[in-house]
Amino acid sequence: MGGIATVAGRGRKPKPTKLKELNGNAGKRGLNKNEPKFKQVTNIEPPEWLEPLAVEMWQRVVPELLANDLLTLGDMHNVEAFCMAYAMWREAQEHIKLHGVVLTNPESGAVLKNPAVTVVNETARQLVQFGSLLGLDPSSRSRLTGSAQKETIANPFADL
Repeated sequence: MGGIATVAGRGRKPKPTKLKELNGNAGKRGLNKNEPKFKQVTNIEPPEWLEPLAVEMWQRVVPELLANDLLTLGDMHNVEAFCMAYAMWREAQEHIKLHGVVLTNPESGAVLKNPAVTVVNETARQLVQFGSLLGLDPSSRSRLTGSAQKETIANPFADL
């Protein structure tokens, strides 16, 4: 058998049509007209079950996403996961600050890695992943233009 492997889920994830439109579709490729359209979110309060640190992050991030028309109902689980990862990351950092990177077992005297270090590492990866999906990191943000109008410059040769 030859050819290209076409396993679902492999390779680069396709960019959503909304982001292609916001970026100007530089490749001039056809846009997916059948892409599911989720309802745009215009104002939303943090869920009651979020921890205080997660609510704090929600209140920082969501207004920015709303201001740029980048938040739909389909994104809400990513926002919640991002905010919860932030809360866990901060809690684990505080634990490390209080107890250190290593712990000593009182019974055996063995020195062990503080489990909070693993939590910090895992939640940091989650923050990067979910932040990227939401356009919150510099690399992802540089690919977005948001709802701001692009400044058009008059072409001096247009009337010739």
